Amino acid sequence: MHLLQYRELVRRALDEDLAQGDKTTDSIFSDEQGKAEIISRENGIIAGLPVAAEVFSQVMDARFIAHFTDGDAIGAGDCVATVEGRVASILKGERVALNFMQRLSGIATQTASAVRLVAGTRARIVDTRKTTPGLRILEKYAVRAGGGENHRFNLGDMVMIKDNHIKGAGSITQAVKKVRKNTGFTVKIEVEAAGLQDVAEALACEVDIIMLDNMTVAEMAQAVSKVRGRALTEASGGITESQLQDVAQTGVDLISLGYLTHSYRSFDLSLKLL
Repeated sequence: MHLLQYRELVRRALDEDLAQGDKTTDSIFSDEQGKAEIISRENGIIAGLPVAAEVFSQVMDARFIAHFTDGDAIGAGDCVATVEGRVASILKGERVALNFMQRLSGIATQTASAVRLVAGTRARIVDTRKTTPGLRILEKYAVRAGGGENHRFNLGDMVMIKDNHIKGAGSITQAVKKVRKNTGFTVKIEVEAAGLQDVAEALACEVDIIMLDNMTVAEMAQAVSKVRGRALTEASGGITESQLQDVAQTGVDLISLGYLTHSYRSFDLSLKLL
């Protein structure tokens, strides 16, 4: 992830927090120098270190030194980074930096857990577009840090024909025909299938990916058997962590999980002045 992808996000976050200054910090500190440590309070996967570094870069007079790399496993009590410089700058950047790191580390940790559960199968864990508005680039980055993969970033990345498209077009076949007429040959086409009949119709249309939406594990296994590698299969629709191993055992290629980015738990990190 390049700095230019998140520099403006950091600026806006700092503006939100410091629009009227910091009455507490500015009343107590001026040019005093200090050092702080960012400590992990639990085991997991760290993410967001470069974003935190940019936070302290923008508040000025504070130097961020990371002791790990995004995607590394960390333990409770680990010092993941130190910050040196003006105490006032450290305190002004503290909450914004922690907000980014805690959220991204939470996503990365949750993703890593899902990836571990499907290890040994062909299934790959992928995310969705169910992200926080404005923060998609960061949240999808955190999924990668946790060992997952990214589905489409936006509506222009690929064609995904879902239930409402199918209903409006009249059928899967009609929707695919219209897409092929109006897009180039380089565009991948994914079709949502609600049942085995939809799977058969999508196969007949020679699409690239078939989404097995809200199917039972038994139905997914039948669908994978019917597809026989002629398209990628994606399991989707409210799949929980407790179901992951059973879903992966059906032989699906992809498992898309909205909860990675919409129901994560913030990772427990704290900043302490030394």
